[in-house]
Amino acid sequence: MLIVATANVNGIRAAFRRRMDAWIADRTPDVLLLQEVRAPDELVREYLDGWHVAHEPSELKGRAGVAVASRFPLREVRTGLAQHGPAGEQEPPVDTGRWIEADVVLPDGGLVTVVSAYLHSGSTNPGQEHTMAAKYAHLDKVTARLAELGEAAHPVLTAGDLNIAHREVDIANWKGNLKSAGFLPDERAYVDRWTGELGWTDLGRAHGGDGPGPFTWWTWRGKAYENDRGWRIDYQLANAALAERALKVEVDRAPSYEERWSDHAAVVATYDL
Repeated sequence: MLIVATANVNGIRAAFRRRMDAWIADRTPDVLLLQEVRAPDELVREYLDGWHVAHEPSELKGRAGVAVASRFPLREVRTGLAQHGPAGEQEPPVDTGRWIEADVVLPDGGLVTVVSAYLHSGSTNPGQEHTMAAKYAHLDKVTARLAELGEAAHPVLTAGDLNIAHREVDIANWKGNLKSAGFLPDERAYVDRWTGELGWTDLGRAHGGDGPGPFTWWTWRGKAYENDRGWRIDYQLANAALAERALKVEVDRAPSYEERWSDHAAVVATYDL
């Protein structure tokens, strides 16, 4: 069995201060896919001492950052998506710390490729239109890479905070967010393509029932957490070689607001590998 957990930690320092380490010890994942790490490489490795770690920080201090931590060795690590843009284009600083791939070597010698992704959130607020342009440009690169990874004969998992609620059942107040970033028709169409034409399986929905929810993000403000008024924006997407090996997928919602170590809940999947 292989247990893979993905979590937006909302800053690894704060998450460990809130006892994320106790959750790890209790859950015993084999692979951790982390987003919004927001810390320098040496500190990430200090927190994840004893793990095989691959980390891509953002060039913008205090922003983004993605990591893969594995109990098993990593054969190869690939960062960023610059190669999927116009020829010769450098990845803009706002895109850094958002995409990292690692080939995990399993005990039997087999490989599983894992991706930790933190896609742009974007904003539809006046004066913030440029953030949506950056999001769509990044989503185009993500789509190009998913088209390649989806064809792999070996298991591939793309997971993380995609900052898109795919369908109405993936957001508590969908009627009030029809014009909000994260639930725009053009954004949702990307997930349609990934889970349709490109053949990826959204394991959270496949194993989570018809909904609404289970949600994975709730604002810290008000009573959103207590009333379960959230969004499902954290995913585990499996290619064809992996999807049929998923045994269960769970959202680790903390028992109370006070026991949360992030504004996101981890999504944990168990695979027969």
